[in-house]
Amino acid sequence: MFNRIFRSTKRWISNSSQNALEEAYQKALAIKKIEEEHFNSQKIDPKNCNYGDRVYEYFEQELKSNLQIINLKINQFKTSKSVHHFLDNSLKNNKNLQEIDYQKDIILERLKVIDEIINKYNGNYYDTSLKIVKPEKSQQKSTPITKKNSSENNLEPSIETVSDKTSVLPRSFLRTLDRIKQEIDPKSADIEQNVINKFRKSRYKTAISVKFLLLLIIVPLLVHNLSKITLGKIFVDPYFTKNEQIIFINQDLEEEALIELKTFEEHLNLKSLMGLSPNLSSEEKEDKMKEKAKEIADNYRNESSNAVKNIFADLLSFSAFVIILVLSKREIAILKSFIDETVYGLSDSAKAFLIILFTDMFVGFHSPHGWEVILESVARHFGLPENRDFNFLFIATFPVILDTVLKYWIFRYLNRISPSAVATYKNMNES
Repeated sequence: MFNRIFRSTKRWISNSSQNALEEAYQKALAIKKIEEEHFNSQKIDPKNCNYGDRVYEYFEQELKSNLQIINLKINQFKTSKSVHHFLDNSLKNNKNLQEIDYQKDIILERLKVIDEIINKYNGNYYDTSLKIVKPEKSQQKSTPITKKNSSENNLEPSIETVSDKTSVLPRSFLRTLDRIKQEIDPKSADIEQNVINKFRKSRYKTAISVKFLLLLIIVPLLVHNLSKITLGKIFVDPYFTKNEQIIFINQDLEEEALIELKTFEEHLNLKSLMGLSPNLSSEEKEDKMKEKAKEIADNYRNESSNAVKNIFADLLSFSAFVIILVLSKREIAILKSFIDETVYGLSDSAKAFLIILFTDMFVGFHSPHGWEVILESVARHFGLPENRDFNFLFIATFPVILDTVLKYWIFRYLNRISPSAVATYKNMNES
């Protein structure tokens, strides 16, 4: 029975390895076909064709997609092959070693074709992360289509942010002068291409920023939920099941349970006195109280175990968040540039509206009530007893610090970049 399962597993791994190699081989042939039909059997590059920008972008996307699939399938082929060799080495019967024939000549032939294709592009398109690598810059041709390739291929967005580009004169005045200068320039025919390049850079920056923001949100949430489920089933739940006497992890939960049980008892007495329920004997009343106490104990035991799970899950989730930040310095710079362009690109009234909304919500007159709710929720999330002194101290200091930082930002940056927005903010705030 075990040998049959073992052989079936080996056969499935062998088929998976061969299928992965075959898919990679077919994608390599697809790239070769594009080269032969559209690029004179040469590398897919703007200098080897006379197509326009949009047509070349189509072939470029096809190339990128095929090379990424080739990379994925080759890695799958190597992994399956390694596992297959491991299973072969675990067999003691030498006769079984000859049951599966990998057809080495065919494998070597396919790998040779794949290498010939991917070596032309130096692995540039293997990067499946947020970075998009473009082909090498081509030499300029006499045709107007390929003349602009040196500027097209460098689509890497500038990391310089709006907040870094302050000037003595207003930015709108400088932009107007620059636009007039470009329009009267004899080389104004290049303006259209410059606009297209700026749009491509902006689109690329937006895509990178949105993907990175989603990554920062989704990955920590997944790590939190998976670790909470895993750690709960392995460590926390068995511990609380074994130690049934552990119900409350802080005194506040115990006081809440006592209040809930006392309220239930008073509710029974009220219903009995009002004739809404039959009079209960002392034994019946005690049985109902025991049943309710058991229900309350189960609820608070689950809440206590859930608080312990949250501590470990949040630590792992925060670690995942920090790792992403450490490994994504380039994406952080692009995201900062995107946020700066978005925020500073708003109208003056929109900027003033957002500033007033933020300040009134977090540092305004009614903000202490919101901070109390947040602190109580955080304490309950981690199973900590509520400390009123700490809450009052936090509310008395943190909003003040936040307000000071915001005013410094308005004075130091916004007042230099968009003084009209500051004036609008003051007018709206005073009215």
